[in-house]
Amino acid sequence: MIVDEKIIDYLEDLSYLKMPDEEKQTVMEGLNNILSYMTKLDELDTTGVVERSHAFDSANDFRADVMEASLERSVLLSNAPEKTEEMFVAPMTV
Repeated sequence: MIVDEKIIDYLEDLSYLKMPDEEKQTVMEGLNNILSYMTKLDELDTTGVVERSHAFDSANDFRADVMEASLERSVLLSNAPEKTEEMFVAPMTV
């Protein structure tokens, strides 16, 4: 794929940006350099390489879901400006 002025104009429309002509040329050259480097990656022998979506083998490491005692309700409500016996009172917002 070769990035030409038509593609740069399309990218301008997508991004709602306008570039001066000399900057378009710089961006076009930069994108073509990136794409030409990507074609070099196609030359690599990847037989036997496992496909993966991340560079590392680690997965999400979550802590164990263990039930623990929480604070007493009276302690939690002790600094509330308004409260009932067992809950906070907040002003109506609707």
